[in-house]
Amino acid sequence: MEMQSSATHRPDQAGPAVLDELDRGVVHALQIHPRAPWTLVGEVLGVNPVTAARRWQRLEDAGLAWVTAYPQLSDPRIVVTGIVEVDTEPGIGEDVAKALAADPSVANVKLTAGGRDLVAAVQAGGLEELARLTTLLFRGTPGVRATRTHVATGVPTEGSRWRLRSLDAAQCARLEEARPHESAPPDATVAEQARSAPGGDALDARLLELLCTDGRMSVPDLATATGGGLTTVRRRLGALLASRVRLRCDLARPLSGWPLSAVYFASVPAQHLQETVGVLSGVQEVRSCSITAGPHNVVIDVWLRTLADVHAFEAHLSRRLPRLAIDDRSVVLRTAKHMGRLLDRDGRCVGVVPLRLPQGPRRPS
Repeated sequence: MEMQSSATHRPDQAGPAVLDELDRGVVHALQIHPRAPWTLVGEVLGVNPVTAARRWQRLEDAGLAWVTAYPQLSDPRIVVTGIVEVDTEPGIGEDVAKALAADPSVANVKLTAGGRDLVAAVQAGGLEELARLTTLLFRGTPGVRATRTHVATGVPTEGSRWRLRSLDAAQCARLEEARPHESAPPDATVAEQARSAPGGDALDARLLELLCTDGRMSVPDLATATGGGLTTVRRRLGALLASRVRLRCDLARPLSGWPLSAVYFASVPAQHLQETVGVLSGVQEVRSCSITAGPHNVVIDVWLRTLADVHAFEAHLSRRLPRLAIDDRSVVLRTAKHMGRLLDRDGRCVGVVPLRLPQGPRRPS
């Protein structure tokens, strides 16, 4: 699939400097139910649906919040993620980050301080494709001195589960009740049948591309953009969102109340791994947690309030999880790309490189 990029319109001074309570309520509602109808959002927030929609449009136009789509991360039959540490030549980390961010196989790119210059997440359909992608990608990027790839064998929690905590329990329950529930990933036979359907791969890939750009795009607009029939697109969209693709509402991090980010590389004895990641998944600061194969078997992405919290949070983890050893840590200096979205230095979305839908190895007919 060729890389496609489109800019997100954002006036230089557009959008509020801070979020008011209604803005935060709208974002929290869409974090729970990304495609919630505005009638539901208005009902939950106690405002006119038109008012809720206008607030969202303002946030989206300013690059402060957005709904996007990505391949499901929790099942390696759907996508295999490589967390790649990148060492660059001095002074060109920004250039390398920009080059990597242009590739649709790269979901995230972070410029970091510490034992690596960049941390990138590469998505593939299997180990063979991951090896090919990382070889071609990093060999062809000027300024890359060395890479170290950690293969994620599991993703117990990720950013779509993080909440702004602006709504009360009753409001959250109302949105959860209305949200379509995810089903288990399809088995190999069902997945192969879906891929072998006439135009199946192309339609699914195009739907993901469109939803990466606007996760709330209506079914009629999706049908028009794909050239598919309304019934077919509605059915395929439902199947994708139920099992292979996830939606999330993201917010420019400086406006979240958690302006700093860090990545921890940790180890825990294998017999305590599941118990440990279960606890980590419930820690407020943890945005995502990956189980990896390598010298560190846990990689933790966190959001923090102050720079001093980098060590305070580590001390907190040590007290709560004494078997977890933090082997290394890096402060994120800037996020260049976040789940396909290109970000400026203020964390605002200024463009999108739609993610690929890895198809995995095909079974012989």
